[in-house]
Amino acid sequence: MTLGETASYVRSKNAGPFWMTIDIFCCSEAAYRQIKAAESLKSAAVAAVYHVKPQEVKRFEVDDLKVLKISMPRPYPQGACCERDMHSGQQYVQLLDAQV
Repeated sequence: MTLGETASYVRSKNAGPFWMTIDIFCCSEAAYRQIKAAESLKSAAVAAVYHVKPQEVKRFEVDDLKVLKISMPRPYPQGACCERDMHSGQQYVQLLDAQV
């Protein structure tokens, strides 16, 4: 199964002008455990997708809410001349097909 099929909601957003975060919400404990354990969502795999260093990818597991947050540096600062997604609102799409 893919992340898009397993998670109940996935979004991305700014985490300041230099960072973005991807929030993965799950409506069941089983889906949350599956997503947390997925190799495709580990720091190294996410870093490869977004072209950042693995040590720059931060994972936050919010067990009480069944949410996985993944934060990393933005490719360009918010509002820079080459920047194409001012609010990082479309960055989550690259992970929707990840196998979980």
